[in-house]
Amino acid sequence: MNPSLKTPVNTLDLAAVWLQGDAISHAVVIVLLAMSVASWSIILSKVWRVWRLRHKTPRALVAFWDSATVESGLKELDAVKPFHDMAAQGQGAIHHLESHRQEGNSHLDAKLSASELVTRALRNSIARTSSRLESGLTLLASVGSTAPFVGLFGTVWGIYHALAKIGATGQSSLDKVAGPVGEALIMTAAGLLVAVPAVLAYNTFTRSLALITADMEAFAHDLHAYFTTGYPLPTRQGSSRLRPVNVAEVA
Repeated sequence: MNPSLKTPVNTLDLAAVWLQGDAISHAVVIVLLAMSVASWSIILSKVWRVWRLRHKTPRALVAFWDSATVESGLKELDAVKPFHDMAAQGQGAIHHLESHRQEGNSHLDAKLSASELVTRALRNSIARTSSRLESGLTLLASVGSTAPFVGLFGTVWGIYHALAKIGATGQSSLDKVAGPVGEALIMTAAGLLVAVPAVLAYNTFTRSLALITADMEAFAHDLHAYFTTGYPLPTRQGSSRLRPVNVAEVA
């Protein structure tokens, strides 16, 4: 068989680009791969958690306010841990104040009113939960803003290779520069492929977490009203059946 009739080998596939690259181009690829793995691990872990919170919260809150006691209501919030922790913290603040006053302790928090103590407990719970929910968003924002420039650096390096090959051989034919130019284009595409999902995920999670935080603040307002006045605010489905708390003992 005439060797000239053989099908030419594709020199622009990923394996060929990797083989013809040097240490710097390999480092660029490794950095982009690490960025992609880190961003996708955060995206996949947060998608499930945010989806559960957004879809289970309304039903869980209705079930909580329809409970006979706070203890039974907390069981209804097991599926939405941030809201469960808030209710538990509010109840714990009331119990904490009761125990201090019964024992006659002179601690600083024993001198606070029930309203102030519950407000502090709920505020701290929201702050801790928000910090946990927002973990990883900084990495997504960093990947989304830096990955295109990392890919651009690989692009510049690939073009440099093409120009260096032209200067060394004195030939500017397509077969001499196709490899380095193809490497440069792939680096540009890789940077965008890493950055775009990170940016979209960051914007989506920021919006979703803002809505969750708003729900938490509204729930905190209702909990504060319940623990400090003894009666919960009416729910959208009607009056709550949660048993009134006796605030006379802690007022």
